[in-house]
Amino acid sequence: MLVCTTIVETGLDVSNANTLVVERADLLGLSQLHQLRGRVGRSRERAYAYFLFPPEKPLTETAHDRLETIASHTDLGAGMAVAMKDLEIRGAGNLLGGEQSGHIEGVGFDLYVRLVGEAVAAYKGEADTTPAEVKIELPVDAHLPHDYVPGKGYPREVGERLRLEAYQKLASVSDEAGVLAIEEELRDRYGAPPEPVVNLFEVARLRTVARAAGLADVSVQGTSFASARCQQRASPDSRRVRLARLYPARSSRTASTSCWCPSR
Repeated sequence: MLVCTTIVETGLDVSNANTLVVERADLLGLSQLHQLRGRVGRSRERAYAYFLFPPEKPLTETAHDRLETIASHTDLGAGMAVAMKDLEIRGAGNLLGGEQSGHIEGVGFDLYVRLVGEAVAAYKGEADTTPAEVKIELPVDAHLPHDYVPGKGYPREVGERLRLEAYQKLASVSDEAGVLAIEEELRDRYGAPPEPVVNLFEVARLRTVARAAGLADVSVQGTSFASARCQQRASPDSRRVRLARLYPARSSRTASTSCWCPSR
């Protein structure tokens, strides 16, 4: 039996030690508890670590969090989870520590870091301005036929390149004016569009409306256009936190919703 202070956490290696008893564990830090626990079980023998605290004295919230973290992370390789919880409890220096005001305690460390990243990117003008991808699945024939773009008599490689460029333009267009500009360009180069191309323009218009409405997926079940199924795009972390602060009693879930649209 060895009776000593927490000096053993610095790296004392007794391979056949299998029992550790820590008195007043509520006064020690999370990293200390993790290091002390690592002094036993360093061989094939099953080890036990007992962290004691006086039952007549109530535990502080921080002490309870530390002991609960140690008790719930006992698997091999749990050190990273313990370190992240320790960082969340104590803070990361002056920027995110207790000297600063904010909402880190309310949203958690990981979400707080993402919120700070969004704010810094917006301040620097580095926010993601790439048009959001919108998936449209409709039972219509909407494509660029080979005999329309680029027409007959062109090599196959040229036709594939021209059609791909047209598809890319229609997929990235952001408003009605952009769709009209592409439609006029194709009419000027290849003539009056057939029905599949007209349908493709209408799908592009629907994509711009869905993107402006914050939708990520629009689909129709079967061949009837009586109803469409729409799925909303995931909101940024900052928007979700702001809504939770403004409407604390609200409840939300990530799910698709159904809506009605004209038969066309």
